[in-house]
Amino acid sequence: MSEPLDRIAEALERLAPAPLAAPDFSAAHAFVWQTGPDALVPVAEVNRVPLELLVGIRRARDTLLANTRQFANGYPANNALLWGARGMGKSSLVKAVHAQILEDGQNLKIVELQREDLPSVGRLLALLRDVPERFVLYCDDLSFSHDDQHYKSLKAVLDGGIEGRPENVLLYATSNRRHLMPRDMIENEQSSGINPGEAVEEKVSLSDRFGLWLGFHPCDQDAYLAMIDGYCENAGLKIDPAQLRAEAIEWQATRGSRSGRVAWQFFCDLAGRHNHSF
Repeated sequence: MSEPLDRIAEALERLAPAPLAAPDFSAAHAFVWQTGPDALVPVAEVNRVPLELLVGIRRARDTLLANTRQFANGYPANNALLWGARGMGKSSLVKAVHAQILEDGQNLKIVELQREDLPSVGRLLALLRDVPERFVLYCDDLSFSHDDQHYKSLKAVLDGGIEGRPENVLLYATSNRRHLMPRDMIENEQSSGINPGEAVEEKVSLSDRFGLWLGFHPCDQDAYLAMIDGYCENAGLKIDPAQLRAEAIEWQATRGSRSGRVAWQFFCDLAGRHNHSF
């Protein structure tokens, strides 16, 4: 008789698992939120570049750094949407700002949240709500397709819901789209809906819930070359300036674009060819 009861108990446990115990937040400064089962996995070393190497985004850098310092010091701060050109340092800036806050002596945690896991965000917020630490939730490459309902879950992180956003949680998201959805999605809603204005308003209102909109635009050649110079100087790699400039311009021409990512890829190739590690 006990064996069937045990199987029933195990099945009920899978359907309604016990609440996740609060992890040891002293184990790391960075965590990744995973589901199935829920877990906050500590990250021993975050993949990031120093803040001073992010060239050409001074205004966004200073604004996000000031906002994060306010939050880390216990003062009001805004959720931030970093949007714009790909490869221009949106995600790098979030991680570099977090590193700078740690260097300043503040105990700020960063938690990476995948877009696919947005429906579980309520459980994550419940886990973070009543602990003394302060958290930046970081969602990279955030966007929504035509039939995607995940955006409704995200409103709970911002300012929706009866409980509101926990005072110790802030959201930073990056996206190539200012309104987090394709332009044709907005146009289709406007042209085909019974009440198109309301349909568009519901989706666009999500980006409006971010207090900071920080735009990232394609860089010019001078900024691109300055990025490479900064990488070389930081790594102690000495190359003839004329040769470096010629090779860097040829590299971006073969790629058909200029960005911080292209500059970093050229630098990695350059360092490898010169047997230089960093």
